[in-house]
Amino acid sequence: MTEPVLETERAFTPPDIERVAAGFVHCLRSGGLVVAIAMTLRFADALDAVGVGSGEDVYWAGRATLVTRPEDIAMYDAMFLAFFHHNGVGFKVRFEDEADSASLATDDGTGEGDGQSDDEVISLRYSAAEVLGDKDFADFTKAELYEAQRVMAKMRLQPSLRSSRRRIPDRQGSREDLRRTVQAAMRTAGEPLTLRRTSTGHRTRRLVLLLDVSGSMEPYARVLIRFAHAAVVGRGRVEVFALGTRLTRMTRQLGSHDVDEAVSAAAESVVDWSGGTRLGEAIGAFNDEWGVRGMARGSIVVILSDGWDRGEPAEMALEMERLHRTAHRVVWVNPLKASPGYEPIARGMAAAMPHIDTFLEGHCLDSLATLAESIGA
Repeated sequence: MTEPVLETERAFTPPDIERVAAGFVHCLRSGGLVVAIAMTLRFADALDAVGVGSGEDVYWAGRATLVTRPEDIAMYDAMFLAFFHHNGVGFKVRFEDEADSASLATDDGTGEGDGQSDDEVISLRYSAAEVLGDKDFADFTKAELYEAQRVMAKMRLQPSLRSSRRRIPDRQGSREDLRRTVQAAMRTAGEPLTLRRTSTGHRTRRLVLLLDVSGSMEPYARVLIRFAHAAVVGRGRVEVFALGTRLTRMTRQLGSHDVDEAVSAAAESVVDWSGGTRLGEAIGAFNDEWGVRGMARGSIVVILSDGWDRGEPAEMALEMERLHRTAHRVVWVNPLKASPGYEPIARGMAAAMPHIDTFLEGHCLDSLATLAESIGA
């Protein structure tokens, strides 16, 4: 295991150590870890003993005093890098005297003070989600990938509704419900006192994600597959397929709530991961095997791809036209769209454009948030 390294340029005094300890604990709490004040005090004592001249010493001092569950180690590592190292550059901590700041003086285990302490109050102003919002996925470090994973897990994909054949009870409904009216009349000596009515029910549209896993998409696919996992475990009617030189269904593999296990299983199921790409042929396979048979009918289909295709443009145009006729809406998410001066002139992308309802960027967390909004529109 390669540990994060923190080198300091000056000696830290005891007050500085307390400020670093409280600020780091505040960062861990913002990431979702439960850290009691007693643990914070032990961490400050450990830093006082080992010093902060070595990143390895600081790392293990925190691991030994602040982490109590093995499943919290990954989050601890991510927050450690974000707080102390942050992508290879010394992270500058800014402390401010504010009433809602974290303090070493509080002692209720929740990090909320009673306002009676005379100790110096400090705070850390840092939001990993904000910093990563517009950062390109291709530039993500491993720690940032974990943070992005946490942000994507909180995204709520709520596709628009469609009319259902099932009717629901509704006092203001347009159609009489004779069966329920008679049933109610049986409880009142056969007198139908109230005419029951129904209205048309609604159900959420199915969401289908087609993820390009070719070599040109590899830097983005490693993040987008985690977005697909969050969609699968977050709601029921989601299907995920990999597009490469062939079509591979990944829905079952992504169903595990353990994201690392799910992503690993999905990647192993795709034999052409980071290989070539024949988008038109793969989309045609989806149309033939799944789409036209019912999966794409009335669904929102999202294609996550840079549009580079080795196949014939005519085949891409034909299969996209078939998909567009079947689906409720076709959304294409292209990471290259964020590049200055980008135009969809690649053969595959140009052939697909006439059959796309919404064309979006897909290179950062902000663009995925826009995609989530578009799906629900």
